[in-house]
Parts: sequence; structure tokens; C-alpha cells
Amino acid sequence: MNLSWRMASLFVALASTSTAGCVRSSCVQAPPSVLAAAQADRGAQGASVADAGAARATSAADPQFLADYTATLRFSLGAPTRVTLSPDGSRAYFLRSGPRSFVRDLYVLEASGAPARVLVTAESILRGGEEQLSAEERARRERQRQTGRGITAYEPSPDGTKLLVPLSGKLYIVDAQTGAARELSTQQRGAPVDARWSPDGRMISLVRGGEVYVVDVATGRERALTTSAGAGISHGTAEFVAQEEMDRMEGYWWSGDGRSIAFQETDERGVEELRVSNPTRPDEAPEVNRYPRAGRPNAVVRLGVVPVAGGRPTWIEWDRARYPYLARVTWPARGPLTIVVQNRAQSEVVVLTADASTGVTRAILTERDEAWVNLEPGLPRWLGDGSGFLWASEASGESALELRSPTGALVRRLGESAKFRALISVDEAARAAYVTGGEEPSETHVFKVSLEDGAATSLTRGRAEHEMVFARAGGARVHTTLAIDGPRAWVFERADGTSIAALPSVAEEPRAVPNVEIVTVGAERFRAAIVRPRNFRRGTRYPVIDAVYGGPGARQVTSARHRYAMSQWLADHGFIVVSIDGRGTPYRGRQWERALRLRLDDTPLDDQVSGLRALGQRYNELDLGRVGVYGWSFGGYLSALAALRAPSVFHAAVAGAPVTDWREYDTHYTERYMGMPEGTPQERAAYERSSLVAHASELSRPLLLVHGTADDNVYFSHSALFSSALFRAGKSHEFLPLVGFTHIVPDPVVNERLYRRIAEFFVQHLAP
Repeated sequence: MNLSWRMASLFVALASTSTAGCVRSSCVQAPPSVLAAAQADRGAQGASVADAGAARATSAADPQFLADYTATLRFSLGAPTRVTLSPDGSRAYFLRSGPRSFVRDLYVLEASGAPARVLVTAESILRGGEEQLSAEERARRERQRQTGRGITAYEPSPDGTKLLVPLSGKLYIVDAQTGAARELSTQQRGAPVDARWSPDGRMISLVRGGEVYVVDVATGRERALTTSAGAGISHGTAEFVAQEEMDRMEGYWWSGDGRSIAFQETDERGVEELRVSNPTRPDEAPEVNRYPRAGRPNAVVRLGVVPVAGGRPTWIEWDRARYPYLARVTWPARGPLTIVVQNRAQSEVVVLTADASTGVTRAILTERDEAWVNLEPGLPRWLGDGSGFLWASEASGESALELRSPTGALVRRLGESAKFRALISVDEAARAAYVTGGEEPSETHVFKVSLEDGAATSLTRGRAEHEMVFARAGGARVHTTLAIDGPRAWVFERADGTSIAALPSVAEEPRAVPNVEIVTVGAERFRAAIVRPRNFRRGTRYPVIDAVYGGPGARQVTSARHRYAMSQWLADHGFIVVSIDGRGTPYRGRQWERALRLRLDDTPLDDQVSGLRALGQRYNELDLGRVGVYGWSFGGYLSALAALRAPSVFHAAVAGAPVTDWREYDTHYTERYMGMPEGTPQERAAYERSSLVAHASELSRPLLLVHGTADDNVYFSHSALFSSALFRAGKSHEFLPLVGFTHIVPDPVVNERLYRRIAEFFVQHLAP
């Protein structure tokens, strides 16, 4: 689990879980004292109780919804995904499954406007055989939150005539016109990982057995470029925290001229080993993972450069003791090998250029922040002519895109009116960058930004989440629109924005269109989403469910209507479901985000309380005498925290896969916000104050814990330790172990049972 953007939606996370039952030793009804307190709360709301009973009696919940929702993976199956364009923009490629299938096929849509067609399928490549995944590939997909099967990845060749398709532990070259596929035969056996084209398209690079290889496409001749992997040392793959927390999946990089490869060497021998057992198979050996918990040793990483023709590596030198994190690597055709390194406290980020022949580096840019420096995906981005690079900085208090000279000097800030969020693409010919941004944090828009004068032009409008994918040559693009007031759309467009054709979707839509309202409330101007029952009656007061995430880097309140389908189903049981984005959530500026420093507990919780009260003051239909809260990942932590710390506000909680003690979570995420467990007095106090385990005796509200026993991100031990502490403190609670499942395992049947259990839990504890 990345506790940030990958878990931005609570419902995405919950739809990817499953359960195998309830541990009855702790799965009991709340004790009489808790029930008495709940009854007292309700007694003060006599009219509300009667109204809620009427609401339950006339529930508008669709009885077929859960079956549809889970079978379609939140209505996402059948929608175009992994969209790319050919280099010249003449074709758009995308993956798509059936509306209730996880098996994806590769489609192509021509700019001529001809109907989209299937280019190749996994079944045709494997001739009906079963897909097999290596342990390395399964782990990689877990880090990517990848749940699909069949063709799940592909890459067009540099000239656009072929596509590289990894499938079932093998590599296939697919003709971009006919779809004819041939296996890339090699002398070596074993599943390849992270296969990619060379810049000239003549070779394929890959990682196998912890070593970097190159394969001649024409002959299949394979050559190892690195050696000596094993016993905790690997080459060419990113370590756990890089994949999970730095948004860096790759561990090697081609030089722009195709003559060399820079590769990461990872030494995990000092990283502690955590074991995951299958409780239903005590005869099986546990799975062993290298996982660096907060305050403990990380993997030791260094960067080497090796000629593709073969030879000894040159090691790139920097002060690795001071800057142990290798955050970014880029090697443009006309520009130096460039790396971004970060100190362990994450308060400094340094951009270094390296001489690949000697290993000597030179610092050209340093960013500092007394709290932490964010890492931006895709940056630095060198311009094609080597005249400078793009960078993002929050030094002004707002995230801003910058053009820097080759020496790192600031040339100009770009598109400040766009409120920069992320770089999408650069059109070298037009001297323009395409970025996401926008003034309103619940929406995302796409802007074209001039590299010459920094002027920004919006390419999108309307209340929606907009995304675009551009052709390498610029111009042609695929525009995705996820709107608050309309259906989802994927459109192949020309450079001027005119439509060529829609990428066809066969994804199902919920029968009940979510009834969502996005508002701004409170002195802090929190963005909040409100979902009312379809049979909502004015003058009736409804119990409230707070669907929460609340942590850094992720939004719950978004202008994508389809993401509220589960909220609508819950609301139709006689609730009003709300979500509130408090401090720490993105797109509100540096100060807003850094409010979480040493405050992962009280700041998010205080903002949920303040937001609820502000909503209650504005909307009388919200009965704040009966409030439930639930979430997953960070949202699970915050839900349990709410039950412990604010029982006068939150009357029942469901906590999915919660971090229950931050000392048990990984280094890069935890230390960014909390510092070191044995650091300053303030840091030590923050860890103790934020621990759910340490404060288990404070529970006085009904609590349902849910956790996967095979979770290799937020380990099952988190909830086990918390449950044990609750039991020892005499605090009854319910505990649903998801036996054999990780943080994200889609299982329609089991997920249907889980959602139903959650709804029953809130009806039991919030309704009369």
C-alpha cells in the first residue's frame, strides 16, 4: 500500500479486499456500557429515531447493486485503460476487458476513424493455454495495484511498427498493423521483468534473476550486462520503498544514444526480513519479504553504468551516507546522466549530473524544506535539444513548474495560473509542455504551457477529472473525462481538440446514478462530498457515515461521479454519506499539506470533526448524534483513531487494513511525516501519541477491524497487535481476517459479503 495517491479512494481499496469470516472470540456485540451510551445518544434524538426507522422501512437500496459492483470491479471492467499513442499519433492503443472479465485484450483505433479493433489477445498468443506469473511479476503487480489478467502491459517500439508484449513469463513482438505475434526466443530461461525497447528498437532490455540482460530482437541472442546477484544483492530492480513510496518502479535506464545502461544495485542484506504465513496451510513455508520498518536499516543502493557491448561497470559517486535515497534517474539523448538523491529525513533533494565514464557527479540544484520535499514523477525532464530541463518546486508556497538552464539556474516559472500538479508531456516542436492543474482541488484540468513565455492555456472545462495522453510527436491525444454530471468518456482527438473517434467502452454503469453534491464548508474551506438517499425526504434527519481517507497525497472529494457508486448504495440504506478532505490532502498549497508534520493523528482527526460540524450546521438533515466512520489504509487508521479519540462525535467505526503503530510501517513514508521513532523528543512523542495499540484501552464505541492476512504492505500484524491490546484491555470488538489476501485482492463473491457486512454493521449501531 502506498498510503497516498494509490489509495485515494476508500472504495477502490475496499473493492479489492475479501474476507473469510469473523474471529468469534472478539467478534461480539458491543458491551452494555457502550450500548447504553449509544441509546442515550439516540434518546436525545427521539424524532430522528422515528425518522430513521421510516427511512429504513422505505430503503431505496438496489438489491442487485453489490453483485453488479463487485462483479464489474467498481464498474471499471470494460473501460479502456493503459492508453498509448503511436509515435506519429496515427494510432491509439488501449487495453480492455469484457464488462465482467479481468482478462484484457489489446485494441487499436486508427486516426482514419475506422472502428476500433482487437489487435491481439492473450488467448491467441498462448493458443488457449493458462497464463503463468512469476513471484517477481506478482510482487511487481502488487506494487502497481494491478488486478488485470491477460495482456496487462505493452510498449510500442520507437518507430511505431511493433509492440512489445510481456505475457505469462515470456516476451512477444507484435506487428502493429496485423497483430501477428512471435515469441522473442532467448537462450536463457526464467521469467523476464520490466522488459523495454532500446532507443533504436534493435534490442530488448530486461531483468531476470536479479541481473540486467539485453536481447537482440532479430536473432534472440541474449547477453548479461551485470553479474554477482544473489544473497540479498540484485541489479536492475527498484527496492521496496522506491516502488511503494517514491513512484519509481524501474531499476535501470537506457542512455539516450542506446550505447549504455545505468542500473541500480540493491543490497538488502541489512534489511530485516518479515514473514507472511498462510494460516490455512501450516505445512507451507512462510513467504519472506525484506521490509524496512521506520527507524531501521534501508536497502543500500548505488548506481552503475555498463556499456551495452559489455564490460565492467562504472560506479556513479555521490555522498550516499548523506543522501541514501536514489529517487530519480534520467538519461536524455542530448543531456547528461541526471540523478535525484534525497536525504533520509527527506528535507533535502539534490539534482546531480554525472559523467558516465568517470562516475564523477556535480550538484546543479538543491531543494530544501524544514518539513519534507515532495518527489514529482517525471521530473527532471530534459528538453530534446539539451538546452535545459523542467523541474517543480514548492519554494514559493505553491507547486510551480520551472524551466532551468543546464547549470540548474532558474530561467522562468511556467504556467503559474495553471496551479501545476503534474507534467504529462512535452511538445518539442511547439515549445510547449502539457500539465495537469487547476484552481479547484476537487477537479483536474489539462493545460498547455508555453516554454517561451510561461503562458498557460486550458484545454479542458467543466466539473470533471480530465486526463490526456499525447503522441510523442505532439498534437494527437486521447482525452479522458470523468465528470460529475455526465458519463465517462475516452476520445481520440486531433491537436486542435476536434474529435476523431471515441475509444469504445463496454463498462457497465450503476442503475442508480450517484446523487452527489460537492461543497465548501468551514473556516478552512474544506471540500466535502455529500451523497443523499435517492428517496431523500426534506425534514427527515439521517444518520451519517463519514467515508474517510484523510491522509497525505490523496483526495476523497473528486469530480468523478462514478466513484461515488458505493456511497450511493450505502446512502440508500437510510444514511447520508459524506467525505471531507482536510489538511494534508493535495492541491491546497505547501502550508496546507505540511500541517501533518508530526501530526498524523490529531490534525486529520480534528479536520474530520470540524468538517462534520460545519456540514451539520449547514444541512439540518445530517443527524450528528449518529455518525459512523470507515476507511481503508490511512482511512482505516483514521477510522479506528476516531473511535478511540472522538467517541462523542463518532459512534461506530469500520477500520480496514489500518496502520496501528507507525513504528511498524515503512521508512520512506513514515519518516517523511513522523521523523525517527528514536529521534527528537517531539518525534518520539508523536509516535507514542499516534499509536492505536498504545491507546487501545480508550475504545468506547463499536469497532469492526478488517485486514488481509497476506498483506505485505500494512502487515496483518498491525491489526493483530491492536486486537490483542483491545482484548487485554477488556474492549470488545469485531475482527474479520481476510485469510490469504493482500492489500488489494479482487474477489467479487467475497467482496459482496464484506460490503453487506459493513452496511449491516452501521445499520445495527446507528439506526434504531
